[in-house]
Amino acid sequence: MQVLTRPWGAMHYRIDGAGPAVVFANSLGTDLRLWDAVLPLLPGCRPIRFDKRGHGLSDRGPQDGIDGFAEDAAALIEAVAEGPVVFVGLSIGGMIGQALAARRPDLVRALVLSNTAARMGTPEAWAARIAAVRAGGMGSIADAVMERWFAPAFRATPELALWRNMLVRTDAEGYVAACGAIAAADLTGEAARLRLPVLAIAGGQDGASPPDLVRGTADRIAGAAFHVIAGAGHLPCVETPAAWAALVAPFLVEQAR
Repeated sequence: MQVLTRPWGAMHYRIDGAGPAVVFANSLGTDLRLWDAVLPLLPGCRPIRFDKRGHGLSDRGPQDGIDGFAEDAAALIEAVAEGPVVFVGLSIGGMIGQALAARRPDLVRALVLSNTAARMGTPEAWAARIAAVRAGGMGSIADAVMERWFAPAFRATPELALWRNMLVRTDAEGYVAACGAIAAADLTGEAARLRLPVLAIAGGQDGASPPDLVRGTADRIAGAAFHVIAGAGHLPCVETPAAWAALVAPFLVEQAR
């Protein structure tokens, strides 16, 4: 296993394949296995995945917002990517990508913003989720999160149990810290100032970041392309990997070379 030492502790990452570097940033409550189904469908690149602080095998870090997560991503790129990358982020991962591209444009040549936005949810809604986790643990929110993550057809499959387990086994305080970062983040100004190629993707049945929310951010970014995957929820790289990769693969071919 590969580890990058950060001021707050160990950050787990993984590099597969060879070619131009593409960094993948996971959603809230998942680890780097989020991308397992799509990586074989994205040939010709060098995927760099990481567990953000408080998730997967990484240590828990301080609560210093989206900027802190973006600083972690910047440190990883500087350590292992050998130049600017295409950055692929889903949900909070997409917020990290927006913050990184705005603050360190030298490190990001293009962005894939999947199921994300410049601002997600309300502070009140995030405060309620944080309170629920602190009162009842991760299990208390799991069923509601599965309904936001996945369309009904996927929720009827045995695989749902694995994703529920991943969420429930996420460090509760690490999850809470990430919720707080999302609650405090408003990247609308940063999104409007981005000047790089951007592909935005939404799931037609996404209960966490509906298509209109994703489109609203894409519309703020000059030249951004926007696509909806019909029938997909919040994690189309899990639910509909072939459809997601069919959008992302040509973008990577064009931007990662």
